[in-house]
Amino acid sequence: MANIQQISIETEFENAIKSVKNSKKSMLFSYTEQLNDINPLSFYSSAKELFKGERFFWKDTNDDLIIVGLGSAHTLQTELEDDRFKYIENQWAQLIENAYIYNPFEDYGTGPLIFGGFSFDSQSVKETEWKFYSEALFLLPKMMLVINKKKVYLTINLICMSNDTKETLNNVINIKRNLITSIHSNNLSTAEISKEYEINPDGWRQSVAKVVELLKEENEINKVVMARKMKLEFNERISSEIVLEHLLEEQHESYIFALEAFNCCYTGASPERLVKKSGNDILSTCLAGSIKRDKDDKIDDALGKALLMDEKNRHEHQLVVSMIAEVIGSFCEQVEIPNEPALLKMRDIQHLYTPVRGKIQKHITSILPLVEALHPTPAMGGVPTKEALKVIREMENMDRGFYAAPIGWMDYRLNGEFAVAIRSGLLKDNEAFLYAGCGVVADSNPEDEYFETKIKFRPMLRALGGKDL
Repeated sequence: MANIQQISIETEFENAIKSVKNSKKSMLFSYTEQLNDINPLSFYSSAKELFKGERFFWKDTNDDLIIVGLGSAHTLQTELEDDRFKYIENQWAQLIENAYIYNPFEDYGTGPLIFGGFSFDSQSVKETEWKFYSEALFLLPKMMLVINKKKVYLTINLICMSNDTKETLNNVINIKRNLITSIHSNNLSTAEISKEYEINPDGWRQSVAKVVELLKEENEINKVVMARKMKLEFNERISSEIVLEHLLEEQHESYIFALEAFNCCYTGASPERLVKKSGNDILSTCLAGSIKRDKDDKIDDALGKALLMDEKNRHEHQLVVSMIAEVIGSFCEQVEIPNEPALLKMRDIQHLYTPVRGKIQKHITSILPLVEALHPTPAMGGVPTKEALKVIREMENMDRGFYAAPIGWMDYRLNGEFAVAIRSGLLKDNEAFLYAGCGVVADSNPEDEYFETKIKFRPMLRALGGKDL
């Protein structure tokens, strides 16, 4: 990267105020600078009291990009059942249109961006634990740390008016200085689990059995994904910092995310990318079909080979590949897909994995239309989508909230990345709700599917101090 002569934030703020002089409209002012090394989790933790309920954390699978957001300069949210993706896109476009952005860096993820997600199903009946999460919820942070391949950037975002003074800016600068100088290693106590239970496991198995019978009778439906949840109670309020620390240690090869809303935090470690857009390059992931891991390498390899040869899992995986390939193909001029799946090995489970790459059509500028078109994938909903969702609403008896839904970010250049929010849980005061699901096809066995969900609970259960089911 060429040497960049940094212009002071005070100078840029004065220029921004001048640009809206005599205007009654508000404007986004965004300023990005490069800093020395900062520990992202410590940055997140140090703002616990100051920005409680308005923080987010994101790390991609390769550690290429880490984003930490503190506070909310602006919140984008909606309870719309229809057009929620378009609503967020339009609201962000309006905010960016007249914004004053100082970002001399070209690195991915720098400059103003919004982070958040969508609910899995806007038509499901919302349960109380999800009341603080809208059908779409995104934060534009007041302060944002971005680490792009070890280069560190800090962005300050302000919504300002023409009559704002330097005092407005100085308040934020002082907060930044205090945060950076007070960053310390985490020394937090871990809340202890006082009660741990699966919610109606027998009823869930019975529902899976009914879905299997339906799939045998109904030729139009090929697959339905059934999810369930468990609940943990603790002796004190749960610290999202500790949970993130555990996830970073134990599930480092995953997307690590956290999104706070009031006294709740939705967090997890997902292995599954929904879609990534960087300029004209598009990358999506097909992840379906799974089997357990084993500590013995020979047994583990044998399990992986068995998964690659298993007819049920290959069929389930191909349903996902076909759907994602069709969607990506509708947006892209070129598409590349391997002929055979590979194995993606996580700590507790291994999956069939197929990447899908494409070159996006020039008239499509935003990542959100792809997010909308891809959600839910057959790995999270079923095939065909509408029919599978109807079965889920009737048989699952649970509000998924943000579970199995898109979570991620979009910047002012309309690039970004979204993961599928699985291996996750909702932290709420001294309670945690964990979620896991599996794909059900006509030859599924309810007991096998139940065991698969137990494996999928493990990453979050372990991060919260629980024992493997």
